[in-house]
Amino acid sequence: MEGKKVVVVGAGPVGSLAALYASSRGAVVEIYELRDDLRNVDTTPLNFTKSINLALSERGINAIRSTGSAGLLDKILARTIRMYGRMLHLRSSSGALLQQSQAYDVHDRFQRSVDRGELNKVLLDHLDSLPNVKFFFQHKMTGADFRKKKAWFEATDKNSTAPSDRPKEIEVSFDFCIGADGAHSSTRHHMMKFARMDYSQIYIDCLWCEFTMPPTKEGAFAMPPTYLHIWPAGSFMFIALPNLDKTFVCTLFGPVELFTKLENGTDEELISTFDKYFPGVTTFIPPADLVAQFKRNPHLPLINIKCSPHHFGDSVVIVGDAANAMVPFYGQGMNAGLESVRVLFSKLDQTPNRAEALAQYSAERTEDAHVIADLALANYIEMRSSVTSPLYKLRKYIEERLDKYVPSLGWATQYSRVSFSNMRYSEVIKRSKSQKRILTTVLLAVTGTGVVGSVAGVWLLWTRFRHQKMFGLPWSGR
Repeated sequence: MEGKKVVVVGAGPVGSLAALYASSRGAVVEIYELRDDLRNVDTTPLNFTKSINLALSERGINAIRSTGSAGLLDKILARTIRMYGRMLHLRSSSGALLQQSQAYDVHDRFQRSVDRGELNKVLLDHLDSLPNVKFFFQHKMTGADFRKKKAWFEATDKNSTAPSDRPKEIEVSFDFCIGADGAHSSTRHHMMKFARMDYSQIYIDCLWCEFTMPPTKEGAFAMPPTYLHIWPAGSFMFIALPNLDKTFVCTLFGPVELFTKLENGTDEELISTFDKYFPGVTTFIPPADLVAQFKRNPHLPLINIKCSPHHFGDSVVIVGDAANAMVPFYGQGMNAGLESVRVLFSKLDQTPNRAEALAQYSAERTEDAHVIADLALANYIEMRSSVTSPLYKLRKYIEERLDKYVPSLGWATQYSRVSFSNMRYSEVIKRSKSQKRILTTVLLAVTGTGVVGSVAGVWLLWTRFRHQKMFGLPWSGR
């Protein structure tokens, strides 16, 4: 890419990382962003809220590490808080408040809670120090010809006060364009005029509203900060992630019907709903503040987008939410986007012909993007209800024991492979389905032999199962 002009559309975390990868390969990089400088505190996010806090895990960390930029990853990690598992908030049959922790991983690995704005700031500051990178904020993409490799942007004059002044349109030529401009991507919209793209968009029956849980009067965290806190309520839930300023960013997720009921109800009904389904929340967020935040903060939808291919010719590729927007319930949206950048540039490095590299990237990443989007949808059910299921807990216990005490089997939970490895998402789901089939067979056999709950019994029966399958013998379970 030495000397080539790369245009990146979108200056969020994924677009910023793509710009960094391109600049490190000698490209002249121009970043075009619809909004004002995202480091300015008065810049309004596209969804008019601070947005759901992010969980930074291995895939995202590996993508940042792979830039080779000295000190960049350390700066980002210094702005994160370790979360070692989930903390479930429940109420006992007697009405007492209960807290139950569930470790993410048997090897004590952890997720990192990070503020999107802080992460973005570190990346933008780093890019700002590079001589071959230039920013163009308040530039809206209005058109593109990906055969001629030209794009058009409306540039808003920040200093203009005349209401009749129309934005100035500029034409930009490029060698390569990377669209990282979010779920409602202009790059994707214009690319669809050239690529034969299959595209699907689904709004799930779920809205979300953000809340802030303040520190205690003593300035401490209101709850243990090393957990993702969950109040599961069957068809909806409330979650909280820690911030460095000792606050928690909290989010209510629920069906449209629930939000409609709460919006049309009284303040007392809102508070009583929280007290019934989210025990303890009103002790951490004063009821009047809870009501005020619910009324003030927007109630936003969740979208799931799939498309294929993710490129056209050798001129353009889309990454992040522009290519595969997903619901946030696996904490992989940003991580998958950052990983896409790493995979993209690995293909470009390996294959000199850019059109061939993009075709390889698109084929591989489309498959993986669709898998993680489906897993994220399924994880909503797990977080809001399955986490309290005895069957879920049993399967998790057995899988973790096999992972810890018999590592030669290569056994691991689906969650640990998604969050703590760089294995392709498509390979993760294949292995998880295989493990589920084996475990189901073994558990049925264990039930018949009367050794339920014995990990040793599970292990013995599984060994027999593997042995008999290896030699083509029938499996009797006895």
